[in-house]
Amino acid sequence: MSLDATYTRELPLVEGKTSFKEIDDVIAKPTETKPNIKWFIAIGISSTAFLVGAVCLGLTFWYGVGLWGNNQPVGWAFDIINFVFWIGIGHAGTLISAILFLFRQKWRTGIARFAEGMTIFAVMTAGIFPAIHTGRPWLDGYLFPYPNQNGLWVNFTSPLLWDVFAVSTYFTVSFVFWFIGLIPDFATLRDRTTSGIKKAIYTMLSLGWRGSNRHWQHYERVYLILAGLSTPLVLSVHTIVSFDFAVSVIPGWHTTIFPPYFVAGAIFSGFGMVSTVLIIVRKVFDMEHIITVNTLEKMNKILLATGTMVGYAYAMEFFIAWYSGNPIEQFTFINRAFGPYAWAYWIMFSCNVFFPQLFWFKKIRRSIPLTFVLVLFVNVGMWFERYVIIVTSLTRDYLPSSWGMYFPTMYDFGILLGSFGMFFTLVLLFAKTMPVVAMSEIKAVTEGAQPKHLHKKEEKIDYRTEF
Repeated sequence: MSLDATYTRELPLVEGKTSFKEIDDVIAKPTETKPNIKWFIAIGISSTAFLVGAVCLGLTFWYGVGLWGNNQPVGWAFDIINFVFWIGIGHAGTLISAILFLFRQKWRTGIARFAEGMTIFAVMTAGIFPAIHTGRPWLDGYLFPYPNQNGLWVNFTSPLLWDVFAVSTYFTVSFVFWFIGLIPDFATLRDRTTSGIKKAIYTMLSLGWRGSNRHWQHYERVYLILAGLSTPLVLSVHTIVSFDFAVSVIPGWHTTIFPPYFVAGAIFSGFGMVSTVLIIVRKVFDMEHIITVNTLEKMNKILLATGTMVGYAYAMEFFIAWYSGNPIEQFTFINRAFGPYAWAYWIMFSCNVFFPQLFWFKKIRRSIPLTFVLVLFVNVGMWFERYVIIVTSLTRDYLPSSWGMYFPTMYDFGILLGSFGMFFTLVLLFAKTMPVVAMSEIKAVTEGAQPKHLHKKEEKIDYRTEF
């Protein structure tokens, strides 16, 4: 092959010739200026939804879980559906930051910080539901180790305790990972601000960062170690969540495909939510040249891949049920697709399998409005996936005499709305008070940031005289 062969040029990660100072100005602008009317409208809507959820939750505490639609046989309903859904949303942040960092994928730089923040907020939202699911939240302290004369951990054998281990570990590591990445940017904001209060806060948060060579060496080493610790957590947390279902004997739950199935679905839904929020943020805060269409296109490719994996898992469920020869198992999946909850199943299947296949077309992958609509479908479909798994399996058990239907109440929908309100309120506050994009990482991938060596034509060099 000749030396002058041409290759496909990688598109720039930051559009235009932007200086380092302009990058700092754009990213720091939301934290230094008063919020605009768009932000106030958004925070008003999200906080109202949060308030509605808080009122419904307060009434639940006062009157009990009898306000919900839970019944016999559907003892698990919106509470566990929402828990599994929000835990799934929280997977994309660590995946983008940790795994893509280990693989040295530079396109993650524009979206990693925001995805990490969304991980924290999604896990915080998810943590509410196991606490209220038991019906006696004042006893939730027994889930944690406390001093007692017998040296025992109460209810250690409960599978739900596995979630406490997994989710608390995941939250802790993700929070530290997110905070460590913020330290250089906190120092930048500390040096830029003129407010005494802000300067004191940023000085405390930056931990004495001065940007010296020694600081950068320690920072990169810690960041790499935390990325390595976070990677198995991405795969393990939702695996453990799936064990809540797989260890039971309920038809439709008792299957070994659940761990990889749940992990693929979690990454799928997480990327969908990250894309949903990023499309709004890049427009509101004028970051189109930093969070580029090329970055969103790469995320759409991951959505296409994970959506195909989820579709394969759906097909495998039916194959396993047929191949097992178990009539109960076969009935369960036929009932899912053609029974009384067939509408939910086909909403799930359409949103998670059919619609993401449109990302095969480049024009659709690079179209912001179409991408926004499709990722909304992804979020809806993944919520319905959890609904189908939980509700259809419980309504049709082994004994026809114990069959029943599930109808959610207004309090179920209110708490669901409140969870979205809480999540988006935290996201908006984060976008206003902290840099949503890593300044130092963006600067490293801008055009002209790295030295380039121009190669001259090959010449014969006499090394005896040259040196």
